[in-house]
Amino acid sequence: MDLSHWLAVTLPAIMYEIMRDTNTYSRFVAWVKVLLPITALALLSTLFLFSRGVGTGGSIPFSEADIAERAETPRVTGPNFSGVMQNGTALEVKAETATPDPNEAGLLLAENLRASVDTPSGIQFDIRSDEGLMDGGAGAFSLTGGVEIVSSAGMQMATEILETAINGSVMQAPGEVAVTGRFGTFHANAMELELAEPGGNTYVLVFKGGVKLIYSPVN
Repeated sequence: MDLSHWLAVTLPAIMYEIMRDTNTYSRFVAWVKVLLPITALALLSTLFLFSRGVGTGGSIPFSEADIAERAETPRVTGPNFSGVMQNGTALEVKAETATPDPNEAGLLLAENLRASVDTPSGIQFDIRSDEGLMDGGAGAFSLTGGVEIVSSAGMQMATEILETAINGSVMQAPGEVAVTGRFGTFHANAMELELAEPGGNTYVLVFKGGVKLIYSPVN
């Protein structure tokens, strides 16, 4: 019989014996001094038993293979690189995760990259890609795998490789580029964001090689 059950059975009998003699006040006080600590102990034990019965299971949300892989392969979460060129152009590149390149020191193999280029003239480019390389020390980045570029001027571009750097080569796509804008759509073999004139702060997008335009302006 546990303590709480014993109290449920015994306590009423004890109180009945005490109340039969209303003149034995001292006996009542003596019994209370004994019963109160016992009752408190019973309540504490009941709370302890209930607390042991509630839990989340204590399971780790990773398999043994996942834990072994994380232990063997160092990983950076949320790397972020940013810089400003002398003419005021700002570049920021960040990723969801990145791991060191086993073939070249200083490079990070990144996943889910996001980049932004803000030019002094007010044109902004927002860029995303599935993966890429990040070299924060050199300020050079290569975005690959479904690269999407959105310009604040109203153009949307898609390519497979986009290279960007803080050393002056702001943004260039060495491969085919598909562009959609207010004027329609066109394709080109390469693209580069370059200064309109040396030493200036105005940029122009230059499309090179096999440019094919389908003109369909939006009214």
